[in-house]
Amino acid sequence: MGAGTVYEAASLAEARAQARATGPCGLAVLDLGLPDGNGLELVAELRAMGWKRLVVLASSNDAYAVRSAFKAGAQAYLLKSATGAVVTDGVKHVLGGGVYADPTLAPMLVTGAKVPGSDNTPRDLSAREVEVLQLVADGQSNKEIGEAMSLSPLTVKSHLARIGHKLGTGDRAHMVALTMRAGVVH
Repeated sequence: MGAGTVYEAASLAEARAQARATGPCGLAVLDLGLPDGNGLELVAELRAMGWKRLVVLASSNDAYAVRSAFKAGAQAYLLKSATGAVVTDGVKHVLGGGVYADPTLAPMLVTGAKVPGSDNTPRDLSAREVEVLQLVADGQSNKEIGEAMSLSPLTVKSHLARIGHKLGTGDRAHMVALTMRAGVVH
């Protein structure tokens, strides 16, 4: 997919060392099941180090693992059992500034979108909220969304807060992943 340099690590320790040596790169593809630790720790560490595009490629379709990866800062969660086309599509979405989850995870992500004690789902979003989330999925900042929709960045932030309440998450990547898999955002 046009990568100029590719680094590989077989363990959490090697990945940490490589990340420190190179600094943030264009894309990191991470496994959660590493021999010396949990890849979720690495996702959070890389995010804190300034890495912008993090893709988890894992064998687990466990709801907790998927949600934890997005909460830690991943922009995509792909299954190792996915077709090459799905992996390519996910990586392209992330490289374009978007968020992606393996299509087979849709039912699980939608179930996880409910606010405890309510029946709110991604389908409960207003047309304006969906429009905001579509721009978030396209990788735009609050300021860029505001300019595109003739809103102030503060109004965009208010929309995102309402969306977060409805979906039960305050994480932008998680919001987009939930609504994309539910077919609300494309």
